[in-house]
Amino acid sequence: MSNNDAYQKPVFYLPNESIDLQKWAVIACDQFTSQPKYWAEVERLVGDSPSTYRLILPEAYLETPKAEEHSRKVNELMQAYIDQKIFDQYEGFVYIERNLGVKTRRGLLLNLDLEQYDFHKDSESLIRASEETILNRLPPRIKIREKALLELPHIMVLIDDREDELFSYLSENKQRFQKIYDFNLMQESGSLKGFLADKDGDQKIQSVFSALGEPQHFKQKYALTKNLPPLLFAVGDGNHSLATAKSIWEKIKDNVPADHPARFALVEIVNIHDESLVFEPIHRILFNYPGDIFSEMQDFYQNALEIKEFNTFSALQTFVKSSTSKQCIGLLQQGQFHSVHFVQPSTNLAVGTLQQFLDPLLQKQPGTSLDYVHGDSVLQELSMKENHIGFLLPAMQKNDFFRTVILDGSLPRKTFSMGDAKEKRFYLECRRIQ
Repeated sequence: MSNNDAYQKPVFYLPNESIDLQKWAVIACDQFTSQPKYWAEVERLVGDSPSTYRLILPEAYLETPKAEEHSRKVNELMQAYIDQKIFDQYEGFVYIERNLGVKTRRGLLLNLDLEQYDFHKDSESLIRASEETILNRLPPRIKIREKALLELPHIMVLIDDREDELFSYLSENKQRFQKIYDFNLMQESGSLKGFLADKDGDQKIQSVFSALGEPQHFKQKYALTKNLPPLLFAVGDGNHSLATAKSIWEKIKDNVPADHPARFALVEIVNIHDESLVFEPIHRILFNYPGDIFSEMQDFYQNALEIKEFNTFSALQTFVKSSTSKQCIGLLQQGQFHSVHFVQPSTNLAVGTLQQFLDPLLQKQPGTSLDYVHGDSVLQELSMKENHIGFLLPAMQKNDFFRTVILDGSLPRKTFSMGDAKEKRFYLECRRIQ
């Protein structure tokens, strides 16, 4: 099997010139889940204009009356937008530049073949999940996608191109490509430019991917002691959306043609070594926990903890971020700040050692819930409320990322985030899947 079997050139839609792209494009549905004000502002900015906001279900709405209402209208509006002929169709790989203020992230839009993707922990497929897939997060997404006419990608997939061969070429040659969009994003989230690659660009893309997955090069690159199947694409953001697409494809594939559009998923490829790409930690926040968290942790970890108090949040931040040689997290509770060092960690990452404590705790406390938070300041704000406890996590080093996934399988869920919340991918392009 060749690496070229894992992807294909996409056929996709973009809104035509009559549509305001700043109102059309909205951020990934799994962002700002504990900040409904963000999504209220999205709704205000969009107004009555055509928008991807109406074609997705923001996870901030889950378990609220708004979820059912919003979901019910999604497929109806997809058909309406098609009937209103608001789209232009394109075919090709798209080189993308996302201006983030002081930096620019470079990406490549293409279709991934779901036959070459497996989200289970010990997968050896060409396309793999980098983090644990939470199966109970799939049903709401499946409910929308299985009837949807269109898919809208917020999935970002990583390659390990250490010499930056692909994106340096695309950046240097973009003046030859057709520019298909260039606009500012809402809520101070930067801007987007997209360029349709030409035939030479297509050939360069294919040659780089072929080289990255060449078995002998792969073995040497990761200092592997045995021959392991190559990992070409590792899902960075949007794994649950890709897992949803895979689940639906597995369900229908025996009853549809092999080249059915649901076999593929539209994604953006990003080089893990892109200078703009910073791996941000994803923090945890417990809501409505009435107990003594330190006593509970000491019992669970059998007193193999070192706990230290800090006068300020900034002092705690500095301590946690500089503790690279040991597993150390921060704990925030109503203006009190502590570091927690796991003396006998049960996993390779602090986030995994913490999660093994949090999961059974939630089972014991039915009224307590857990959310995953991007950004230190958001965590601090939420942890100020009564019975709310924040867990500040250190960032993961990205240099050994691919080798870790190859040798250990997918990482604990919500281990890292590629940039902060406002840097996440916006919905823009869409593709027919029916």
